[in-house]
Amino acid sequence: MAPDSDPATRYQPAPGGRPVELIIGKKTAARAIFVTPVLIAIFGMTGGMAGAVAAAIGVAIVAINFVLAGYILSAAARVSLGLYHAAALFGFLIRLGLIMVAVLLIARVTDVDRLALGISAVASYLILLTWEAVAISRGAERDMQWTS
Repeated sequence: MAPDSDPATRYQPAPGGRPVELIIGKKTAARAIFVTPVLIAIFGMTGGMAGAVAAAIGVAIVAINFVLAGYILSAAARVSLGLYHAAALFGFLIRLGLIMVAVLLIARVTDVDRLALGISAVASYLILLTWEAVAISRGAERDMQWTS
């Protein structure tokens, strides 16, 4: 069997390679700076100060989630391809659960607009995820080291 045909060796990250997933997660979270003011304005007009604060918190939770996803995937990629796949699947489910727990905890502990918090978290997640997918599909991340 040729060395290039063995999947276990072909898909190993380059030693000392860039943590591509973490970089993408940070770029996605950084785009929240454009989404946050829009959601704050919308929920500030509809729900007052409580709605504006809830929108900011919702976007912050989602931005932290994207950075956490990048970190988990980058760390798993350094170990093995199987762990990377497991981190992608189970990490997604765990991170969605963490978002839910954070939103419920914040809604219970603080006096924010619960509807604004939930809608801003879902809306910012979908907007940021779509924005990153479009950016990658258009080649905005060509400078990234995708293979070893």
